[in-house]
Amino acid sequence: MYFDELYQPYASNRYCITAKNGMVATGSNLASAAGLEVLMKGGNAVDAAVATAAALTVVEPTANGLGADSFALVWMKDQLYGLNSSGYAPSGITREDVLKNNPDGKMPTHGWTPVMVPGAVKAWPTLVKRFGRLSLKEDLAPAIRYAEEGYPLGPMLAKMWERSVGIFHKRFDGKPEYDEWFRTFTKDGESYHFGEMVRLPNHARTLRLIAETDGDAFYKGEIAGQLIRQSERDGHGYFRYEDLASYESQWVDPISVNYRGYDVWEIPPNGQGITALIALNILKEFEFPEKESVETYHKQIEAMKIAFADTKHYVTDPRKMTVDYHDFLRPEYGAMRAKEITGTAGLPSFTEPPKSGTVYMCTADGEGNMVSLIQSNYMGFGSGIVLEGYGVGLQNRGADFSLNPEDANVLEPLKKSYHTIIPGFLTKDGKAVGPFGVMGGYMQPQGHVQVVMNTVDFHLNPQMALDAPRWQWMKDKTVSVESSFSNQIAQQLAARGHDISVALNSSGFGRGQMIVRLDNGVLVGGTESRTDSNIACY
Repeated sequence: MYFDELYQPYASNRYCITAKNGMVATGSNLASAAGLEVLMKGGNAVDAAVATAAALTVVEPTANGLGADSFALVWMKDQLYGLNSSGYAPSGITREDVLKNNPDGKMPTHGWTPVMVPGAVKAWPTLVKRFGRLSLKEDLAPAIRYAEEGYPLGPMLAKMWERSVGIFHKRFDGKPEYDEWFRTFTKDGESYHFGEMVRLPNHARTLRLIAETDGDAFYKGEIAGQLIRQSERDGHGYFRYEDLASYESQWVDPISVNYRGYDVWEIPPNGQGITALIALNILKEFEFPEKESVETYHKQIEAMKIAFADTKHYVTDPRKMTVDYHDFLRPEYGAMRAKEITGTAGLPSFTEPPKSGTVYMCTADGEGNMVSLIQSNYMGFGSGIVLEGYGVGLQNRGADFSLNPEDANVLEPLKKSYHTIIPGFLTKDGKAVGPFGVMGGYMQPQGHVQVVMNTVDFHLNPQMALDAPRWQWMKDKTVSVESSFSNQIAQQLAARGHDISVALNSSGFGRGQMIVRLDNGVLVGGTESRTDSNIACY
């Protein structure tokens, strides 16, 4: 039978999903099923989150992997906890050394130089030990099975895979440090396509080692050894054993702003969740009687510009920040910045956002526990470096560092970079409303603002809050809108000085998930219509 899996001539309408005992929402139906499997074995929301996160490294390697970073917000027994599991630069790297090899003055996006200590794998045992009900081995079992037995590619996953293979051939053919990537993720150089089965046996082997050692094999054992050896052979040898052996995930206090009676929670810097909070802190100074209004969109865009101007200037590893980031969230600061918004497009300074690859997922169990978790290789398949024999694709998060010594986010050994991935969470009057998130690099805080306002200001259900047409500020006065965005409002925004472009596809506008818990304990979920999403529940 022949059909075009990406051809959709008719509008598709999704409704909210309801359940009572458990729910998993993510960008992959197979990953959602892995989380549900663990819930039905007696695991809680944290076990389901870890199972789903591990499965996503297998079934969506175009956006995350075993070499990824991770952040999580965990609602457990009526309290919210934050976990920062982002890595830091290796101890052997210096700005001066990178400049010698990159005379253009910019951090490279691929190869060994932007690789940082991976944090995602450390997050899994950290979460399970503190809050899980099952063992790490039980939680990783579905992911191991997917990697070993294989899984079929969905339409959007296949599209991203094909695009990456084309790009990597152009950039990396003939460069031996990338040979393992081609061996692992292609069929003798040819991309996998929709409906084809993918097996990742080395990935399965590594997941087993992680499960059997609670992650120690990755940070202190044979996998760490391979990373160091391969770095010395093909890279610049920046990594030391202690860089990996001493790495720990960090429990952090989540930060929030109150937006019209709802507390919106994010992970603090080095994450960019504060960008969404700064924008909401400004936007709460205005009233928005209707969603489809040029005034609504204009103020949203202007508030995001201001928020990005602040965070791109100041946010980095919190140990290195020169300001107290809590000051950005004070009501008086939001009120002051709101007065700067005029009736025409402004021009705050900001660095052009790069492309990215990220997965977001959220889980809930029947006891009221909920998890908002995000995991990322950063740019698609990340650095293009894969550990030989282990299937570990390494992230390229260090590409966000600056090589300008005057910048807050300048590269330093053992420093964490400004980080784009952000999980979100809503509470009201001290009670959980639920987790939400939107993937996609610098689209993420913009997606968070739009989803929160769709939910709080315009009372859209979780599915419609996600499906509503999105806009994205790109740079300067340039704003990209989806093809389903109102043409009339796009024209009105252009009349106010915004440089509006209409995107031909929606791949750059993020991929979100959301779960809301009603007062009676019923779970209501929405899942992204822009990707191969699905909700698993019972």
